[in-house]
Amino acid sequence: MNDKNKNLLLRVISALVLLPVVLYCLYRGDWWTALLLAWASASVAYEYITITLKGLSPVGVVAVLGAGALPILPVWKPFEATALVCGILGVVIFSGWLWHLVKGPLPEAPVRVAHLVTAVVYGGGGMISLMSVRNLSDGAWWVVCALVVTWMNDTTAYFAGRFLGKHKLYPAVSPNKTWEGFAGGLVGSIVGLVVLRAFFFPSLSVLDCLVMGVLGGVLGPAGDLCESMLKRAYGVKDSGKMIPGHGGMLDRIDALLFNAPMVLLWVQFGRGLF
Repeated sequence: MNDKNKNLLLRVISALVLLPVVLYCLYRGDWWTALLLAWASASVAYEYITITLKGLSPVGVVAVLGAGALPILPVWKPFEATALVCGILGVVIFSGWLWHLVKGPLPEAPVRVAHLVTAVVYGGGGMISLMSVRNLSDGAWWVVCALVVTWMNDTTAYFAGRFLGKHKLYPAVSPNKTWEGFAGGLVGSIVGLVVLRAFFFPSLSVLDCLVMGVLGGVLGPAGDLCESMLKRAYGVKDSGKMIPGHGGMLDRIDALLFNAPMVLLWVQFGRGLF
């Protein structure tokens, strides 16, 4: 078996093992979902730090723990969550500055502290958004909306790009992406939500499908491109090796990290459900 087939087999096995676990935890809600999202958030923060800072210092551990704590807050302390988010960011910022003040390197301190804060926001922002949505009475279905928008976009963009793609979208960052794939993904995001509304989630309106489908069709690819930009900037192929055949956690949820806050904001301000 050649390396390509081995990688494909690993991808299939990983998906078959992990997907049921992920869906079950999202279905159960509360601490099941919170701990799942905490693992994802901490993993993204860890991968981001190891890419940008080339290792994990004690303040890097603080940032990873802070990112992992964010999705837990809406379950553990729902009424104090906003204040605690600010507190966590404050701890990361101050501990980062003090660490580099003592340990150095002094010229790189501002950039290194900025990376620590980015790691927390990058990993935790999307996951705390998803957890906040999950806490709603019909939150499981809104989480499904975020997943459908992301997965349908990725799947339809792949096939549209493969069979119709001619015009490169952003070759300097991602040589394989095309405008045809982007358009196919955008349509796929909307169609996925329309199917979800028709058969499973009738509370979803046509406007919901259009707004989240269009925004997800733009933000999902943007999230993917931003992660590609990060990896190119630091000369790495994958964000990590956590998921066999798939790379790191960030490789798998880069688009969801951008789509989850969008769903939260639409549910809160577009639908007024909070």
